[in-house]
Amino acid sequence: MIRRPPRSTLFPYTTLFRSRAAIERAEILLSMKHGLVRLDNVWGVGGGTRPVKYLIKKMVLLLKEYLSSGDTVEAMRCLKELEVPHFHHELVYEAIVMVLEDLTDRTADLVCKLLKSLCAAVVITPEQMARGFERVYAAMPEICIDVPPAYAALERFVEKCHQEGFLSESVVKKMPSRGRKRFVSEGDGGRVKEAASL
Repeated sequence: MIRRPPRSTLFPYTTLFRSRAAIERAEILLSMKHGLVRLDNVWGVGGGTRPVKYLIKKMVLLLKEYLSSGDTVEAMRCLKELEVPHFHHELVYEAIVMVLEDLTDRTADLVCKLLKSLCAAVVITPEQMARGFERVYAAMPEICIDVPPAYAALERFVEKCHQEGFLSESVVKKMPSRGRKRFVSEGDGGRVKEAASL
């Protein structure tokens, strides 16, 4: 029976072997497409461990560039490169808030088109989509302080997304109402109307 040397004497050799293997692995990763991103995810700060503020900033920038260019393919590529599928609800949230703040049909149409494309390509899952919408629902009281007609804009946008077929009925039903009192329209001179009389 051959006796193996004590485990402690193998330590330098196993460490050397592992170091060489790690270097070879790094060279392979760097030679691949998006190699620095892949290497970053192995030894650096990966997508899922980047600071939340950094990810939000990147997503807002992505959306602003998309609204400027209308290029859904580029927007999809940029979102995939962030490699944070568990955080895609943030993109949905930020996109809807932009629709509510901008209040133009162009922004609503472009965001609806983007979300539909991301959903169809399964880049954003139905669960992440629903979570993004529900976060907006929860934030509506605060959003309305800055954007009084936000509820009306949200209703129109949710209906548009539902008609496009990527927003489920269950998410639509969760949309909050305006509450007991609401402003009828800007043309009413700020007159308030009771919900019961609608």
